[in-house]
Amino acid sequence: MPRPVARVLALLELLQSGGIRTVTELADRLDVDERTVRRYVGHLVDLDVPVESVRGRYGGYRLAPGYRMPPLMLSDDEALAVLLGLVAGRRAGLATDTASETAAAKIRRVLPERLSRRLDAVLGSLAFTDRPGEAVAPESTVLLAIADAVNHHRPISIRYTAADGRRSERTLHPHGVVAHSGRWYVTAADLTVGEDRTFRLDRITGVRTLPGSFEPPAGLDPAKRVLTGLATAPYRHEVTLRIQGTAEQIHTRLPAGIAIVEELPSPSSADPQTVRWSRVGLRVERLDWLPAVLASLDRPFIVERPDELRGLVEALAERLTNSARRSPPHE
Repeated sequence: MPRPVARVLALLELLQSGGIRTVTELADRLDVDERTVRRYVGHLVDLDVPVESVRGRYGGYRLAPGYRMPPLMLSDDEALAVLLGLVAGRRAGLATDTASETAAAKIRRVLPERLSRRLDAVLGSLAFTDRPGEAVAPESTVLLAIADAVNHHRPISIRYTAADGRRSERTLHPHGVVAHSGRWYVTAADLTVGEDRTFRLDRITGVRTLPGSFEPPAGLDPAKRVLTGLATAPYRHEVTLRIQGTAEQIHTRLPAGIAIVEELPSPSSADPQTVRWSRVGLRVERLDWLPAVLASLDRPFIVERPDELRGLVEALAERLTNSARRSPPHE
């Protein structure tokens, strides 16, 4: 590729990155003088690329808002990052299978054969240590409408189908959109019942923006609210534990979406070097998996309730003791 053409394309990539670029900055990046930069800008305009000139002290050049470039301008690293992002997004429920596949296909069609083969080699050799979860991506129209309402503090009306199949229409003040464990949620003030609620986006079939605006609560943390809501959802067993350790240490085995951890104050007479205890609350459908998780924490703990869990911990300890004492068979 002739060097002037390569520099014109490099100029286009710089403008694609967004914002206003001064002539001096562009000249330094392209290693040319400012007059040459203006000539290169003229070449882009001749190719119908809408480059705008911004006057003033902080003026320069920028691409017209909304202008979209085709993916053939991606570098090797950028192409790999996009395709890996599509794979990871599909597994995490951040995008639908169809959207990910069609987007990847469009990128592949314009890649040079050399790069396409190398990317195929990476994707073909890629393995994940975790199994793909039950990822459920929301409809893009629903996600975009709710995100816009969150950003502009607009009330919305939604059609919602609950887990038991009941359908309803609700008026919300949406506070935030949260992606967690393969699902999308919106935290909101539900004006229909006068309470703060969390809704799954894949159960929303329609969104309508309403007139007016609202002021979101101060200090709101939508992600924390979703995790707290999941951890306190009604389940068959309510578990209360005391574990010697900090919330950060305990969450390595009992994530925030499962357990609520409250660090307890140390007694005034305690040694400052002594690790404090925390109270941990869980709501679970089954207890059989908890003893092994508690053992993996490798920290002292006390089962406050239920008694059934205490029996399961004792049974696991007995099995481990018997296994440790067992001698290998003689050959």
